[in-house]
Amino acid sequence: MKKAMLMAVAILFSATGVFAAHNGKMLPDTTKNQKAKPVKVQYTCTMHPEVLSDKPGKCPKCGMTLVKKEPAKKKADSMKMKM
Repeated sequence: MKKAMLMAVAILFSATGVFAAHNGKMLPDTTKNQKAKPVKVQYTCTMHPEVLSDKPGKCPKCGMTLVKKEPAKKKADSMKMKM
């Protein structure tokens, strides 16, 4: 009886391993097909967000140092489910 139970458990683990390995191969690899776009760095004034520049420098309106503009987050990232 112990041998039969041990064999059943071994078969169950083997079958689980086969199905788990098989399911991983069925998913399409989307990372190879999508090319990452180079991020365009922009600089902006903290007091005048409408001032944009491709390089660091001073704000033409107030003379403050321009800072890197953070990329805008997608709506999907900001709309997470709360539990």
